[in-house]
Amino acid sequence: MVPTILIVDDERHTREGLMQVLEDQYDVYLAENAEQAFTLMEAESFDIVLTDLRMPGKSGMKVIDKALALSNRPPVIMMTAYGDVDSAVEAMKRGAYDFLTKPVNIEKLEILIKRALKSKNLETEVAQLHERLDVKFSFEGIVGNSPELMKVIERVKLVAPSKASVLIGGETGTGKELIAQAIHQNSNRAKGPFVPVHCAALPANLLESELFGHEKGSFTGATERRIGRFEMAEGGTLFLDEIGEINLSTQVKLLRFLEQRTFERIGSSKQIKVDTRLVAATNRDLLAMSKEGTFREDLYYRLNVVQIQMPALRDRTEDLPQLLSHFLDEFAEENGIEPPTLESGAMQALRRYSWPGNIRELRNFAENAVVLHRGGVIHDYDLEAKFRGESPSIDGSGKIVSPLDKGENEKRLLREALADARGNRTKAAALLGISRRTLHRKLQQWPELDVLDR
Repeated sequence: MVPTILIVDDERHTREGLMQVLEDQYDVYLAENAEQAFTLMEAESFDIVLTDLRMPGKSGMKVIDKALALSNRPPVIMMTAYGDVDSAVEAMKRGAYDFLTKPVNIEKLEILIKRALKSKNLETEVAQLHERLDVKFSFEGIVGNSPELMKVIERVKLVAPSKASVLIGGETGTGKELIAQAIHQNSNRAKGPFVPVHCAALPANLLESELFGHEKGSFTGATERRIGRFEMAEGGTLFLDEIGEINLSTQVKLLRFLEQRTFERIGSSKQIKVDTRLVAATNRDLLAMSKEGTFREDLYYRLNVVQIQMPALRDRTEDLPQLLSHFLDEFAEENGIEPPTLESGAMQALRRYSWPGNIRELRNFAENAVVLHRGGVIHDYDLEAKFRGESPSIDGSGKIVSPLDKGENEKRLLREALADARGNRTKAAALLGISRRTLHRKLQQWPELDVLDR
């Protein structure tokens, strides 16, 4: 799309001359005074406004004010006489992007327009990113409405605006990081960085450097100064996941930060003060660990100013249909295919399942279902044996039968029906709810099953 430029100048030869220069690259509109400019800005959306400072009637200052009051806020470039630079500086203080002195240097103008357009595009991208983050990590972005989840959300609403440290507990895969992000996004730190650190993923000898940074030469391999995550999160939130995995030495430095809000980089004695909020998460019992001597009790209480306990998926199964629909749609959109649907028997089986991997396991199931079923219907017999509460099926060679192999599942059902009917085909057909002729045809398809017909 061609960028649009509004040129406002009471001198006809100036505005038309600029139009001739710029119209090959831009869609150019002209106004001879501020009133005409106001009318055009209300009717059209401009990417750049180029205005003279001194004009009869309302001055270019009013054009700046009008442009910056618009929802799209186009950058304004001011043109002024050589001896009126002070007024141009004042215009920039009011929000103008930059200024040029007359007569206008066309090369400088073109460079300035390109810079202003790039700056505007960057601002738009940042605004869109914040909007996406607000949607993704707002309360509305958390899927489910079970009483257990509503208790968590109410607690997040209370703690988010505060400065208190938060400890999020719960089993692996329950969505602790999502809640930490929701706390950040709903706080007055939302425009600051959210910096996650997964403590279990880093060796103990590297974690301290990762968190607090180090000076050049402080240890073997420290070839330059490194800024730690605490400094990276200045003005925002630092999220320490699996905090129960950090060693006692790092715990001491972490406790000192929580007490004094200062720390030292490795290899330095200089105290660094940062405004960083700490949110931690764990799937372990830190209080029990403190009694065992593996986690400092004083640190536990500093971290646990406010505790949020995430419910396991098995304790909020009423959210399962909504969660499944959310993940199936998400992965279907990613893959450009239709999401599958689950018939009632399959949904009942999934609701009975204990989901030891929680939301993470459910996401995995949904992605698998989207890829393998491609808009089809998932029946209970399509599910893995674990979801049906059964042991995996084994064929005659000792091989585990795929739960998604319809033919093998039919063979299993036929085998079980014939066994229950002691080989009587009529009774077996009745058990399966099919005709004896259909059973006979199936046995012709799989003659190895016919040995049960005696």
